[in-house]
Amino acid sequence: MAGISRRDWMALAGSAGAAAGLAGAATAAPAQSLHEIARARGLGFGSCIGNGAESASFKDAGVRGVHIKECGIVVPENELKWVQLRPNPKEFTFYAADQVIEWAEANHMMVRGHTLLWHVPKWMPDWVNKYDFGPRPATEAERLLREHITTVCSRYGTRIFTYDVVNETIDPDTGNLRDTVFTRHLGDAVIDICFDAAHKAAPHARLVYNDYMSWSGASAKHRDGVLKLLSRLKAANAPVHLLGVQSHIGPGLLGGVQGTRTFDTKMQADWKGFLDSVVAMGFDLAVTEFDVGETGTPSDITERDKVLADLTRLYFDLMLGYSQVNYVMAWGMVDHYSWLQNSNARPDGMMKRGSPYDDNYQPKLMRQALADAFRAAPMRTSAL
Repeated sequence: MAGISRRDWMALAGSAGAAAGLAGAATAAPAQSLHEIARARGLGFGSCIGNGAESASFKDAGVRGVHIKECGIVVPENELKWVQLRPNPKEFTFYAADQVIEWAEANHMMVRGHTLLWHVPKWMPDWVNKYDFGPRPATEAERLLREHITTVCSRYGTRIFTYDVVNETIDPDTGNLRDTVFTRHLGDAVIDICFDAAHKAAPHARLVYNDYMSWSGASAKHRDGVLKLLSRLKAANAPVHLLGVQSHIGPGLLGGVQGTRTFDTKMQADWKGFLDSVVAMGFDLAVTEFDVGETGTPSDITERDKVLADLTRLYFDLMLGYSQVNYVMAWGMVDHYSWLQNSNARPDGMMKRGSPYDDNYQPKLMRQALADAFRAAPMRTSAL
């Protein structure tokens, strides 16, 4: 499937730079945006931004300004998830998502869709988990999925260039598909149905399976389960184009798995083995939700920022060695609004610093580490 041409990326980056003056509250950015630096190597760069009750970063002019100056891609953080988009079986509430998407377009940024199915029961609306599928449950489950995906994709058409079609369907404890209301009636076919529906409703879009497997030894079952899923989907000729590697890296707790502050030779070898298996099947890669956890890191901000930046650079030097990586997305640009603030609180009570910009809209060492990694990356063999 055709991607985004280098000419489009160049035009996009230039437009985003010209639009920076509209930002208002944010501080002046470095001379080149992260997206411009990434684009020079055939990559894209962007971030999520939230416009709902859980994350209101979109309402902050300073945050919007940082995104305009640094990003060529935006993803609504929660606004396309079932729990916010679909309050009941009959209604869709697109207003919050529309606001973000219209703003992104006005500032010449591309849009990712996240997510057509977050396949984890606790993140589904209560009405889905309690839904009466009637006398023909498999038929009704498929109808409900196809209706949802078709409605979303048809609304936005080519305005969204890529979708996380299914998010986090692998149980990290078992390596198998999670037990949900959909798998109980459809089994493994729930995943195939979602990708088929997305491809039919958005034939232009690059379709992603997205998950949070990591390099940790405790994540081995998770990695194996993702490989097993991708292998089955490939054999079935399902329209899956990329693996979304969430990349919530560092020493935080994620899905019951404790991350690590180190990324040593053994961990790098295990992670590379996993990525090698993915690309050998013909899938591209995207870093979809990057940030850095910091359990056990120093209270001293200078020292802590260096620890997080060094890990960022080490990780991306490995990741960007794969020409199959299409783009990199931060999961938020400014510390204050990061989901990390509500997870694994620091014993010293300090704000976490896992994003590229601090709470005063100032770039940190992590931002420089990203820029340096992009500059050092080999040119993509087929740029977006």
